[in-house]
Amino acid sequence: MSPPFRIDHIGSLLRPQSLLDARSSLSSPSQMYSLEVPKEAKDAETRAIRDVVRLQIEKGIRPITDGEYARHIYFGGFFEKLSGFEARPDLPIPDAFRTDFPTTTGLAKMGAKTRAAVICTGKIQYKESPYLSEWLALRGSLPEDLWREAKFTMPSPNYQHIQLKPGTAWTPESGYTSDQGYFDDLAKCYAAELQTLYDAGLRYLQVDDPHLTYFASSQFLEGCRADGTNTDDLLDMYTRTHNHLLAGKPEDLHVGMHLCRGNMSGSTHWVEGSYEKIAHKLFNETDYQTYCLEFDDLERAGGFEPLRFLPKGKDVVLGLVSTKTADLEDVGLMKERVYAAAGVIAEAQKISVEEALDCLALSPQCGFSSSSLSGGKGMTMDLMWEKLELVKRVAGEVWK
Repeated sequence: MSPPFRIDHIGSLLRPQSLLDARSSLSSPSQMYSLEVPKEAKDAETRAIRDVVRLQIEKGIRPITDGEYARHIYFGGFFEKLSGFEARPDLPIPDAFRTDFPTTTGLAKMGAKTRAAVICTGKIQYKESPYLSEWLALRGSLPEDLWREAKFTMPSPNYQHIQLKPGTAWTPESGYTSDQGYFDDLAKCYAAELQTLYDAGLRYLQVDDPHLTYFASSQFLEGCRADGTNTDDLLDMYTRTHNHLLAGKPEDLHVGMHLCRGNMSGSTHWVEGSYEKIAHKLFNETDYQTYCLEFDDLERAGGFEPLRFLPKGKDVVLGLVSTKTADLEDVGLMKERVYAAAGVIAEAQKISVEEALDCLALSPQCGFSSSSLSGGKGMTMDLMWEKLELVKRVAGEVWK
């Protein structure tokens, strides 16, 4: 099995200034959820998606995404549109959140006093699709023969739960008496959304779960222990939920998972460390076909050694090009690193390097703009396209 494309990108792209200007009157994007969008801003969004899709087609960038231009932040627009959830824009830091949760402790150091989240206050139900309108906007910018070359993204089911203080992701009024009940119903909603998007023509979906890398963070693990949380049980619950949402997916819907260590504006990340502590469980106990992984920086992301746990039949997109730095990567060094990753897999699976290359692809390590205001230091629109074309060039030389 090989990835859908030898080149990939994580989905979000820098927003054009015209779109940012059109949204300037809205509430702060840091509030994240369910902002009322005036018609002129919606029209600017539609034009921006049309233009960015056209550029990807012209430049041969694949897969084709909408740049997540319809969202203020990559996880926006999903949870709050499911029945049973309620957005809370100003939960207090740190009281409402897990002890020493890396994201909220980092935001507190920047001066943040509150953070938005979505709380379950009733029965979780799928009454309408959260993301169908976004997919149709992307699809509508493409000729039908290119629908299969498009990718759509959505947040992981554990996004809200993992950050909130234990026992507070759902309220007593919701009717839930356990986290498992909460996740069982949430997984059903995800499965329904996958089917809805598939029926509308989607064939490549990416689930973003950067928080799974927190299980390799001593700060997160120690904070959970202080809260009385068993992190092995917590991780098991999350991976089971991922598998539940995938269990009934259409056979030809390709679903991948993206993991990174945080991607806030100014090249900020939240945790560091190798995938080593989670790689075996990630690759062997989740049912994803593709894993988009961050490998652009050895100090932050670690080396390729965890790839030895990748089983046959699954594949990895190597995030070797950085969205966090303005420097263009060296072509020769990137090719060496691709072959180094293939070497780790080849040795572990007892196959040739050429065979190992067949389960690899190449991408930037994360999105270029996980929120409207994000962007790496020195990153510009022109440089973003240069980096995406660099991925294409290197991939073309490796997989001839």
